[in-house]
Amino acid sequence: MDAQDVKSNLVLILDFGSQYTHLITRRIRALNVFSLCVNGTSSLKSIADLNPSVIILSGGPHSVHAPNAPCFAPGFIEYVESNKVHVLGICYGLQLIVQQLGGEVRVGEKQEYGRMEIAVEKAVGLFGNKKIGDRQSVWMSHGDEAVKLPEGFEVVARSRQGAVAAVENPGRRFYGLQYHPEVTHSPEGMETLKYFLFDICGVTAGWKMEDVLDEELKVIKSTVKPDDHVICALSGGVDSTVAATLVHKAIGDRLHCVFVDNGLLRWRERERVMETFEKDLHLPVTCVDASEQFLSKLKGVTEPEKKRKIIGSEFISIFDAFAHDLEQKVGKKPAYLVQGTLYPDVIESCPPPGSGRTHSHTIKSHHNVGGLPKDMKLKLIEPLKLLFKDEVRELGKIMGVPQAFLKRHPFPGPGLAVRVPGDVTLENRLDILRKADEIFIQAIRDAGIYDSIWQAFAVFMPVLTVGVQGDQRTHSYAITLRAVTSQDGMTADWYYFDHKFLADLSTRICNEVPGVNRVLLDITSKPPSTIEWE
Repeated sequence: MDAQDVKSNLVLILDFGSQYTHLITRRIRALNVFSLCVNGTSSLKSIADLNPSVIILSGGPHSVHAPNAPCFAPGFIEYVESNKVHVLGICYGLQLIVQQLGGEVRVGEKQEYGRMEIAVEKAVGLFGNKKIGDRQSVWMSHGDEAVKLPEGFEVVARSRQGAVAAVENPGRRFYGLQYHPEVTHSPEGMETLKYFLFDICGVTAGWKMEDVLDEELKVIKSTVKPDDHVICALSGGVDSTVAATLVHKAIGDRLHCVFVDNGLLRWRERERVMETFEKDLHLPVTCVDASEQFLSKLKGVTEPEKKRKIIGSEFISIFDAFAHDLEQKVGKKPAYLVQGTLYPDVIESCPPPGSGRTHSHTIKSHHNVGGLPKDMKLKLIEPLKLLFKDEVRELGKIMGVPQAFLKRHPFPGPGLAVRVPGDVTLENRLDILRKADEIFIQAIRDAGIYDSIWQAFAVFMPVLTVGVQGDQRTHSYAITLRAVTSQDGMTADWYYFDHKFLADLSTRICNEVPGVNRVLLDITSKPPSTIEWE
């Protein structure tokens, strides 16, 4: 499919705040159909400009009858009907359709949360590939229920308790599921989504990474003028490296890469990364040692958000200085800065509708999204901002980035600053963390489980704990180990280590890292926590 065909098959997700919304996007992309997620209250013009063939209304934590409950833009119903756009409401999305089209939603007599069994009442529409009476297990998460349907709608499935589980009005192209088909706890959910998209909506599968590569190369070439020069900030991670490789493929030697040692890197990271860039990737990279500059600005700073903003600001000041030096060399001021911003970065930096939060209240400000100074002199190129991590790895593989490099665990832009709660410059906290982290990561590699883990790292705990080492009482620091499994970093579960592995690891860290007498394991999933500690 060419780029225009992909766009004409766009499935647009309107996000109303469900923790599962991003999963809908991923599930649809897994079917080789392009999907985007935007705010549920987005303007009608912004929706129309995207020209979606299908719109999915996500779930959310709100009640449709509550004051200020989020809703799609005025004129939305008229727009989708006049343009023959199919609409699927999930959970809150179903209730929104029912309410806005003249039905009624009330607080349910029996609320439904978790695994529930539903039965097909009519083998049509959403369940056209099923038989009446067929049952399946689904994941429910709602307190309200539709008690009166709009004219022309019919119930096609109910829960064991008799509540509405699925509704539709094929004539008007409106469909609704009260459960979450996108989660793995709804085993037949993907089958239902697939049937809806291909058999009901007539969407054509054809979106693939080769298309993304071709399209991004065209965009970069059309954005960057023939005599423009571009700076790429390389962190040593997968994202910035794939972004650099992509831009280099588009504009060649007019890309100038810079790797900044901000004093917040892992054990021997600078040496390892530079060797990889030069030997494996053949990218022209200038290494700037700015550790003193960063750490002096971070001295005494304990608030996580402020640390991120400072680090983002210092990065940009260094890039500006690098750009000035480059201007003297090539005789032209660089126009762009490349960053490896990913889709989860963009999603997490935008609060959902109805939350009452603004950008200053987001989960965290990514230094490549929310932490950039307003007066930044370089324009941004973010070629990966619509991709998830696994998609970025696939793109890198197509471009020939070494597989061993692509499998590296994610590393945060602010570096170890978000793994040392509080002031990172006190005593030798960074050195303690580096040594403990290196032991942890190497142990994972030696055990052959590195590739089974999405991300693993150590966290320095800024509290002194009592211990006994060498027959003497000690007051030393604790180290927390964090390892999670995930597909895209949006949700994650903690990794289940073998107990002997943990016991041996704890002994090694306490014995080999001066200043540590206790090792803890973080067994919290995301949500409720984030993967990083700050």
